[in-house]
Amino acid sequence: MSWMRDLFPINRSLSGDGNRNTLNYLRKLIPDMVIESFPCGNKVFDWTIPDEWNVVDAYIELADGTKIAEFKKNNLHLVGYSEPVNRVMEKSELIQHLHFLDDIPDAIPYVTSYYAREWGFCLTRAQFDSLGNGPFHVVIDSKFKTGEQGGLLNYGELYVPGFSTQEIMFSTYICHPSMANNELSGPVIATALAKHLAGVEHHYSYRFLFLPETIGSIAYLNENLQSLKSKLIAGWVLTCLGDRGNFSYIPSRLGNNYADKISLSVLDKLVPRYQKYTWLDRGSDERQYCSPGVDLPVCSITRSKYGTYKEYHTSADNLDFVSGASLFESYSLFVSIISAIESQRVPKISVLCEPQLGKRGLYPNLSVSGAYPIKVQNMVNVISYLDGAHTIDEISESCGIDRAEVVRLIQILHDRDLIMV
Repeated sequence: MSWMRDLFPINRSLSGDGNRNTLNYLRKLIPDMVIESFPCGNKVFDWTIPDEWNVVDAYIELADGTKIAEFKKNNLHLVGYSEPVNRVMEKSELIQHLHFLDDIPDAIPYVTSYYAREWGFCLTRAQFDSLGNGPFHVVIDSKFKTGEQGGLLNYGELYVPGFSTQEIMFSTYICHPSMANNELSGPVIATALAKHLAGVEHHYSYRFLFLPETIGSIAYLNENLQSLKSKLIAGWVLTCLGDRGNFSYIPSRLGNNYADKISLSVLDKLVPRYQKYTWLDRGSDERQYCSPGVDLPVCSITRSKYGTYKEYHTSADNLDFVSGASLFESYSLFVSIISAIESQRVPKISVLCEPQLGKRGLYPNLSVSGAYPIKVQNMVNVISYLDGAHTIDEISESCGIDRAEVVRLIQILHDRDLIMV
């Protein structure tokens, strides 16, 4: 929560000083993170990275000199990527650029215009109703920087090596201004998980990405897709993990990869009732990681799913909307996922055809008519699934044998050099 309180006031967007300030703050917590960038204007797949955007100030000055919708008081007041404006206008023109919410009249909506030059302000309904007749002095002191001028889209990347080069990925985003659940819960939990991994031994390697949503993941995939396809075995998008709602699961497009299986296994064990969504309910960077031709093993676990709670993309998604207890529960769930992955070895028999168990002291000396003794039957059944494609949990389920017993039998086989992991 203290990290979240520090980060909350920063004006983040697709690019700009706010993103760099956020990444620099996180790097103090996880010093091995590197801050990388893509030049603005670069074409990445079917997209082009927009110019860098920074804001000095923005407000609407009423006829009596009063300022409203002040950017310095709440950065949600300004439509994201608004172009510069400094002129007096009539109400009929101004209201074409104003946004408010009838269903949450006390909240400021979050609105952006990344890929088309526009400008606008977001207000509470009460502010809109009290505008008066004008005229109005509209000031937006914003600046754009092209790639040729040094404009950059920045992102953070932390690679935590393990014994294996096979990777687990946690991806989160740093592109929303002052919103606690939809924006900051992901980065702070990713940071906590990175700090956790630094203190424990782990077999797999872990990659943490702190990206602007959509364009950031697309730009990253544009440069790193083949490497991810060859190494990544499971990944999660971290977002909306700080509110008090129950957990939700959003599957990958295919719905049956390793990340899906681990997610469902851990949720089934630890969360009595959780919401299962379908791929058609997606809305975050799983869209990019699972798109046709990319098809990475990535899914999402949230608390209240983005877009399903009324505070979403408004100023009501504030520090009061999240809790330390909820953040800790979410963190603990992903620690359990890491533990499950680390304990889920995929064993493979080291010989072709059925191994001769008798010479290894694993089969009775006398063969008599009738069924195998149950211990022998269990062992040969387990062996029949040691093809390098079944996890321990899957072998347990297929054979109808308790997981602990499967682990014991595999350990016996491993001690006799019959198992590769």
